[in-house]
Amino acid sequence: MLDRIPTAAPDSLQIADRLRIGGLTRLTTIDYPGELAAVVFCQGCAWRCRYCQNGDLLEAAASEQLIAWADLHAFLRQRVGLLDAVVFSGGEPTLQTALGAAMIELRVLGYKIGLHTNGAYPERLHQLLPLIDWIGLDIKALPEEYPALTGGPHSGEQAWASLALLVASGVKLEVRTTLMPDWTPDYLRTLSHELAAHGVQHYALQVCATQRALDPKLPSYAVTPRELVTAVDASCFERLEIRGL
Repeated sequence: MLDRIPTAAPDSLQIADRLRIGGLTRLTTIDYPGELAAVVFCQGCAWRCRYCQNGDLLEAAASEQLIAWADLHAFLRQRVGLLDAVVFSGGEPTLQTALGAAMIELRVLGYKIGLHTNGAYPERLHQLLPLIDWIGLDIKALPEEYPALTGGPHSGEQAWASLALLVASGVKLEVRTTLMPDWTPDYLRTLSHELAAHGVQHYALQVCATQRALDPKLPSYAVTPRELVTAVDASCFERLEIRGL
């Protein structure tokens, strides 16, 4: 990882202008730990996760609903001193090559940068690391289970490669997993032990909102989420959070 934050290039605003922005949360206290933040939702994702809640952000094609970068940049200039951070979410932000330029422009304004990512592009993630202060990484399953969940044939290898990269980098990292309705306590126990063995210190478990899932055939929970999470040994992690119970 580079040890110096790049400064804005003369054409970085023009490059950032290519960023496809599908939505904006103007103020949040939960998307970047300990900071007041805005969340920028980037349009487009290569995966089709069965439990996805943001189906309107999946298609990469331009839409009349997209937010112009110039408008977003102007809004965030006005919020300097009121907000601490900007989080890029999605969709999958690292799908877009304009993401780095957008991050640089907001660092110049003084914002901390957060990223929510599925880890689909570890090489791009490596290039972006000097620009990022905090990352929330989705680890959806054990590597071999990914294709059935995401529709991507190599998605498991990509996501776990990103995990190894981020753990080694020392960036502030939260790994989160959405509890699939057909999982057993034994499966979740195995997954959580693997993550602990890979160096994960901050782990968050999230309940799947099956009624809003991309896959309408996603079943209801066979074992209640409350029962599932008891399979995770909290002592394996520095911090364990359970969300949505």
